[in-house]
Amino acid sequence: MKKNTFKVSALKFDKAGLIPAIIQDYKDNAVLMLGYMNKESVRRTIKSGKTCFWSRSRKEYWVKGLTSGHFQFVKSIAYDCDMDALLIKVRQVGAACHTNNRSCFYRKIEKTVLCSI
Repeated sequence: MKKNTFKVSALKFDKAGLIPAIIQDYKDNAVLMLGYMNKESVRRTIKSGKTCFWSRSRKEYWVKGLTSGHFQFVKSIAYDCDMDALLIKVRQVGAACHTNNRSCFYRKIEKTVLCSI
């Protein structure tokens, strides 16, 4: 049987060297957050089993949970058909959002607004 070999370099990073990573709860599939990774943060995530992102504003690596204690333990990593986006399923400890909400996607656009478009 052929072994599945994956190379981080095969992913398609944008001009800034980043790839979006959608973080999803592995049990209920809730979308928790969106972060950006570069090649090194993808490698760190795979090696450590905890999500590691590249902060576009601070220009540094950050492991989710090091400050807050709200770690994300990786259960699986998938990439899309174009190899330019990641879907990472995690076991979330505590809140995923820095606002202390479970998900960063806690605000919704009301249906009345959608109907007026």
